Order: sequence, then C-alpha cells, then structure tokens
Amino acid sequence: MRDFLRHLFPRVVLRANLRIRYTFCLGGMAFTLFLLLGLSGVLLAFYYQPHSAAAYGSILLIEEQVFGGHFLHSLHRVAANGYLLLLFLHTLRVILTGAYRPPRQWNWLIGFSLLLLALFSGYTGYLLPMDQLALWATQTGMELVRTVPLGELFYRFMVPDQVGGPLSLLRFYLLHVVVLPLLTLLLCGLHFYRIRKQKGVLPYL
Repeated sequence: MRDFLRHLFPRVVLRANLRIRYTFCLGGMAFTLFLLLGLSGVLLAFYYQPHSAAAYGSILLIEEQVFGGHFLHSLHRVAANGYLLLLFLHTLRVILTGAYRPPRQWNWLIGFSLLLLALFSGYTGYLLPMDQLALWATQTGMELVRTVPLGELFYRFMVPDQVGGPLSLLRFYLLHVVVLPLLTLLLCGLHFYRIRKQKGVLPYL
C-alpha cells in the first residue's frame, strides 16, 4: 500500500519524466478513467434497480428525470470505452518496447490480467440497461462462450435462468459493481508496486 501511494503521489518527480515519451502515461490515464468509472458507477447505483422487471425503467429514470443523469450515464459509457482503448494501447506499447521481457514478465502477466478484467467488466456492464441491444448482444456472447472448453460450466454459472432473467442480471450486476472492480483495484496496486520495485531496470523510469 505504501508503494502504491508513493507511485500515485511521488514526493519528487524528475523533470525528464514529465516529457511526453513513448510511454505516453497510458497506464496512468487508464487508471484515472478507472477511478472515474468507479465514481460515476456509484452515483448511478443510487437509482439503478438490478431486477429484470425494473432495470430498463430505472435507466429511463436516470436518463430523463434525474438531474444530470443523462450526462452521468453518458460519462460512464464514454469512460468505459476510453478505459478499454487506453489499456489496449498500453498493452501494445509494452509489446512493441519489449517491456514484457524478464525480469518484468510477472508484471506483464498482471497487466494482461487487468486487460482481461476490463473486457469482462465491459461485457457484464453491457447487459445492465436491459434494452433489446443489450439482451441480444449478451445472448450472442454467451452462446459463443458455450463453444469453448468449460464454456458450458461458465454459461450455467452466469445464466442460471435465462439471459436477462432475475438471477442472471443479479450476477452480472454483482460482478460488474463489486467483484471485478475489487479485483482490478487489487491488481492495480500489485502492478504499481512491481513497477516501483523494478524501477532500476525499467528503461522509461
């Protein structure tokens, strides 16, 4: 935790590190959007109802009747897209610069796990509005999952009743707002800790 906080709030920053270099601070910008997603998600959760009979109506309530609700919902959606884009670019930069090589291979695996968690978070959040696009897109995705090894087991866990049913929506919601954000925050802390620990061998620090 101490290294995590020092990474976010360093007492001294070298002037050379403030220049725009090939890292572009993509990881830092992605983490900033992750925090923005958390904040906007908490505010949306005050009005969202994770039940198949009320979810779509609560989205309409947020969009049409809550003060600033349309802006907040749009901000959450745009930040999610930007978060995924920045993580993809960050991963590409790591590959192109060879920052995945030893002794940084474990941090590369942590970073790649963060990318997978972001994709899964986006997928679980896609169902929550419960409109026709969300239902059909989620149904298509879950049917594709069933074709891979252990996919049927995963399908039964995620969809115990039907896509958009009360239990499946609740599981998507809990994964999206509790489980996946906590795992992401934990891995981010470990990721930043290893970056500081290996600062002597990183070419861009």
